[in-house]
Amino acid sequence: MKRLMKAATILSLLATTGFSADFTMKVSHVVSATTPKGKAADFFAKRVEELTGGKIDVQVFPNSQLFGDGEEMKALAMNNVQLIMPSLSKFTSIAPQMQLFDLPFMFRDKTHLYKVMDGEVGKILKSKVDEKKQMIALDYWDAGFKHLSSSKKALVSPADATGMKFRIQSSKVLEAQFKAVGGNPQVLPFSEVYSALQQGVVDGTENPLSNFYSKKFHEVQTSLTLTQHGYLGYLVVMNEQFWNKLPVYLQPKVLQAMKEATALERKESAQEDNEMMEGLKKYAKASGKLEIITLTTKQRQAWQDAMVKIYPEFADLIGAELINKALKTK
Repeated sequence: MKRLMKAATILSLLATTGFSADFTMKVSHVVSATTPKGKAADFFAKRVEELTGGKIDVQVFPNSQLFGDGEEMKALAMNNVQLIMPSLSKFTSIAPQMQLFDLPFMFRDKTHLYKVMDGEVGKILKSKVDEKKQMIALDYWDAGFKHLSSSKKALVSPADATGMKFRIQSSKVLEAQFKAVGGNPQVLPFSEVYSALQQGVVDGTENPLSNFYSKKFHEVQTSLTLTQHGYLGYLVVMNEQFWNKLPVYLQPKVLQAMKEATALERKESAQEDNEMMEGLKKYAKASGKLEIITLTTKQRQAWQDAMVKIYPEFADLIGAELINKALKTK
């Protein structure tokens, strides 16, 4: 009896210390653990271990501890990391249809956005990524709608953007978007944006509130126009080799953990948006150095009319039918 009790104690200790795990999943991301993405990644790790009874040991590495922004896609393909969540723009080279998310004024609001992501269009886009045979697309996470900022003059009408230099991510859609309003788009790494704005290399940019506030762009911009014209999000992908090695009974548990993590990430993202807006309002009032502009319906419509003219230019690349499906999603 004593031997049996001792054996049970040893097995219990092994289980609690992680030695019973049959699989190890490394999760890498490039932001802080306190961000919506970081919180969701930690939640996912906890839920996977709970739902699988410790069969999968999930290790999360935030802040580029394992791989940087430009390295993680290659690391995933080589199975050096098993799960990442890069921005959607990182997938446009392997699945050009993903540029659907870069199209200006594509989404009416968050409800419409999530219906597109979680519906037929989102599934089609994920399948385009899956076709590359190195990764499995799991779910879409949220960073928020983008707004315009400037250090030259307030951007109230499209004509105000004429001749201004705007920083963009590498995207033909975003390039065309700013050219449509007379702007001069400049591709720059995100890490260089603050200094570029400060030194006048570029005059303005587009960002979700979280990026604008957390990276202190309000210190080097004099106006922020709440256009909500574009979108920035992430796609969570898993290494295909790792996924295929998981027993069939464990795969649904991983998907359940991801579903719960997605719901948390989107909730945290919405809450963060509100917090960032309050922070920006306080800064604007205290410093007098930032003007926050809320457009009227007519003014926002003018931006939309100017920018959506680029849609036909990308109908073949993205797919006219796919664009229409997204626009008509109820």
